[in-house]
Amino acid sequence: MSDQQQQPDEPVVTPTLTAKQAKRANATVIGMLIATGITLAIVLLPVLLNPYQKPQVRDVDVQAIASEAAADAGYDPLAPELPDGWTSNYARWDSGVNSGVPVWEVGYLTPDWDFIRLTQTASANPTWISQTTGDSVVSGERVTGGTTWQLRDGADGEAHFVAEVEGMTVVLSSDADLATVDVLAEAVLRDLGETSQR
Repeated sequence: MSDQQQQPDEPVVTPTLTAKQAKRANATVIGMLIATGITLAIVLLPVLLNPYQKPQVRDVDVQAIASEAAADAGYDPLAPELPDGWTSNYARWDSGVNSGVPVWEVGYLTPDWDFIRLTQTASANPTWISQTTGDSVVSGERVTGGTTWQLRDGADGEAHFVAEVEGMTVVLSSDADLATVDVLAEAVLRDLGETSQR
């Protein structure tokens, strides 16, 4: 007879857990569920106790800072009147120790949270303009407020308006749409016109 004789059907062995083993297995699952619940509670508690708050806007008084900077600048730094909802998060006089060109800088936030940087100087040169605009390339012109601005496109997506008005070079830099920058450009030109009449 062959070695591989057909064996009678063997009963299938089903593993059984003792009462203690079953209790331990259930305890592990329950413990895992409790630990997960506690972790979620710890994570969610601070979120629920601190509802979302709109970020605080730092709105500096550009006109006051400009008045203080005027003596160092030798001219009246720009502090244009802007529509409601516009704010400024900084305004400063930079004596040009690093760049060699003293400048007045203001950072504006529009009502839609677009950022526009205003830079003004009476001592511009081509190298400074290139550095201030991030080595951008001239892409055309834009007439705003009756003045022709040189339009430059930066590699980082920022657009730069550059104009020479009343002996000043003004650069407006932003990744906002051009119509939004136009609002600041027009306000700047009004301010420069008023300054020249003083």
